[in-house]
Amino acid sequence: MQLSRPAAIAIAAILTVSCSSGKPADSANGGGEDSNWSPAKLTSVKGVPATAIETAMRKRLASEPLAKIDDDQWGHTKRLYKLYGNNPLWLSDDGFHNDRTFALATAVLQAEQDGMRMDAYPVGALATAISTVQESDRPTAEQLADADLILTASFAALGEDYLTGQVNPKTVAQSWHIDPQEENVDSALARGLRTPAIEKAMASMRPQDEGYLGLRRELNRFQGIVAKGGWAGIPEGKALKTGDSDSPARLTALRNRLTMEGIVPRQTSTAAVKPASQSRSRTAASSVYDGGLAAAVALYQARHGIVVDSALGGETLESLNQSAVYRTAQIAANLERLRWLPRSFGSRYVIVNVPGFRLEAFDGGKKALDMKVIVGQEYEDRITPVFSDSMEYVVFRPYWNVTPDIAEKELFPKFASNPGYMEANDYEFWSENGQRRIRQKPGDKNSLGLVKFIFPNDFNIYLHDTPQDNLFEKDVRAFSHGCIRLEKPNQLAQWVLGWDAAEVEQQMRQGPNDRRVNLPKKLPVYITYGTAYIRDGQLWFGNDLYDRDDRLVQAVFKGALPNPETVQAVQALRRIAAR
Repeated sequence: MQLSRPAAIAIAAILTVSCSSGKPADSANGGGEDSNWSPAKLTSVKGVPATAIETAMRKRLASEPLAKIDDDQWGHTKRLYKLYGNNPLWLSDDGFHNDRTFALATAVLQAEQDGMRMDAYPVGALATAISTVQESDRPTAEQLADADLILTASFAALGEDYLTGQVNPKTVAQSWHIDPQEENVDSALARGLRTPAIEKAMASMRPQDEGYLGLRRELNRFQGIVAKGGWAGIPEGKALKTGDSDSPARLTALRNRLTMEGIVPRQTSTAAVKPASQSRSRTAASSVYDGGLAAAVALYQARHGIVVDSALGGETLESLNQSAVYRTAQIAANLERLRWLPRSFGSRYVIVNVPGFRLEAFDGGKKALDMKVIVGQEYEDRITPVFSDSMEYVVFRPYWNVTPDIAEKELFPKFASNPGYMEANDYEFWSENGQRRIRQKPGDKNSLGLVKFIFPNDFNIYLHDTPQDNLFEKDVRAFSHGCIRLEKPNQLAQWVLGWDAAEVEQQMRQGPNDRRVNLPKKLPVYITYGTAYIRDGQLWFGNDLYDRDDRLVQAVFKGALPNPETVQAVQALRRIAAR
């Protein structure tokens, strides 16, 4: 990730203040004890002259990046040293600033709790460098310089990954068009380095919202499940509906599988949810797909993006038999998606999660609205893209200006087969820039409903009402051409405009056609794609509508479940950090 012009300006500003004051500038958040750290003024380290160490550092900084540090991270590392006059940042007279050094080592180790790929960091080299300096009475200037550089590069690499993600979304076919605001990385790293408590500095760089922290807790829970061997598969067999009989072994496997994921509390059998007849024996009950078990399966379906029918059918069985390893990596992949997002959405914003089929609106950190949505179909030309922009205005009783592609593929065949279809559905021809186009008149039949919400963007995507309210009863709601249909458009209109319900209703039902009303202030809108997320305190897996999980899951897999070589390096660093 290249440093953009705003970043260069930000780092230059910090440098200017540092040079004029003789020490690093305080955080933009204000002064105070937590923003006053600065490196020691060294004459020597373990008897090695500071001038020799600085010479070795300058030589190393002018060469190729350290192993497992990419060019971008090396650039952040160099700029941090420049900020401090190319002096050591982790060394003291007798070796290291131990508290800071071991706090950083611990922070690197804890990255696996965020599903970060540990093999992306110089974990082994970090352990070796620290041990070399600790165990040697008089290390060389080159060893001291390398140790300091490895620590700073690890700090920069980990911090950047928390701030913008480890994986570039463009490399894993995510159709992701939200800027991670990476121009803030240098400023955040400089601010973090000034913080005496390195563990707090690193924690502040990861997302702090409950959606991220809750998903992180679930990742750790699933990592524990995998460490214990995961869950057993459910044997293939017939589809089951409430009251059907099946082998006790298969139904026991189903109960155990649901329990492992937390769908059924361990201390409570499914029979306790809805007791079997008192006359039925324990053996007979264990061979019946009873109401309690069906209710648990229905809850599983709801939380995994499956049509809820309470039956153990093919799609549900396939989902249940997805391995714990894959689910763990899927959670890690969605933590990575959250790291791709800006750290702040603003105090007031709208966010849509496409696989979750939901829109939420937030004001001052509190949820103000929550509603179902209908999103784009699974075809390439109908998907709902991931992007962000600002809502600027609302249109009441809009026309629907039909795109040429939809007109040709969908409407013209209907007009040809049914001469009365056009008039019956309020379509008309009109001229736009000399081109003959089709549009649908405002009213109850209009495909956009009675209100639409415009946030101008390159994809021509917007939020709108719909006359097809019945589709919100579906569990999987991918029916649109890409735009997002709203379950409660009147409530969203009230919220974005600050109007009361009666005023909105009047404009929707009796107001002038195609009336544009500007928002008092532009409102950020984020269209996101998360297939594992926290909702009402619970883990949900969304429907991977556009098949975007597999490549990202493969990219983060080693972070969710480290390989033996990485585990060995981690263990070595952990032993050092525990000293």
